[in-house]
Amino acid sequence: MILIADSGSTKTDWTIIKDDKTTQLVTTKGINPFFQTEEDIAQEIENNLLPYLPNSTFDGVYFYGAGCAFDDKIRIVSQAIKRHINCSEIVVNSDMLAAAHALCGRESGIACILGTGSNSCAYDGTKIVENVSPLGFILGDEGSGAVLGKLFIGSLLKNQLTKGLKEEFLKEYDLAIGDIIHRVYRESFPNRFLASVSPFIKKHITDASVHNLVLNSFMDFFQKNVMQYNYKKESVHFIGSVSFHYESILREAAELKGIKVGQILKSPMQGLIKYHLSK
Repeated sequence: MILIADSGSTKTDWTIIKDDKTTQLVTTKGINPFFQTEEDIAQEIENNLLPYLPNSTFDGVYFYGAGCAFDDKIRIVSQAIKRHINCSEIVVNSDMLAAAHALCGRESGIACILGTGSNSCAYDGTKIVENVSPLGFILGDEGSGAVLGKLFIGSLLKNQLTKGLKEEFLKEYDLAIGDIIHRVYRESFPNRFLASVSPFIKKHITDASVHNLVLNSFMDFFQKNVMQYNYKKESVHFIGSVSFHYESILREAAELKGIKVGQILKSPMQGLIKYHLSK
């Protein structure tokens, strides 16, 4: 058996591929070594993954996750997995490589993630050859759910969007302005809170002020990230909930920038299964 994990900041999908090639999916909370210790991750695995595994012995564990692009962070995740799972091979890679494997397989292309966070890379069919650092939702992450939430709430509270939206939003989410400040500046995982605003944004996407906010954020993503690669010769592919749910506006932004969009998928898991079974 092998175990494949696709982890973002919000949730982790674990797929068990059994010897007869049948699969089983388990979902736990997001795992990100930038925000969690080895102990935190090990506890999440013990409490919410292990009870659903047929056993704790696997031929290989392939973990792709947000925050797993640096050796020290890779080590944190590997050690947490080793505490509870017996395995001859544990490979921890970035969520960016997961997107490239799932979207491009063994062909070259530009792979992008637009979910709670955002990222992009140029991929040569084997490895990532260029990567513009996403920098996180404070300094970067253009086009991501967290940044859309940040821009939307900031514009809303400064009365820059259509009149009446602020009151509707605060009522629907049962929030006061002070609550928002506390969630963003005082509580853990403010990126998750900001990204949770996305359903409200989507519901009001026909409002011109909301549509333009989303469109401009996607254009910002293309300008600061994708257009640093060889985008005129390669198709640009996307994975993530934001790219999936806002596909029409994403394609609108791409057309304005002269970018050819290829696949847009909600999740990389089916592509990862195909990739690892073919290996």
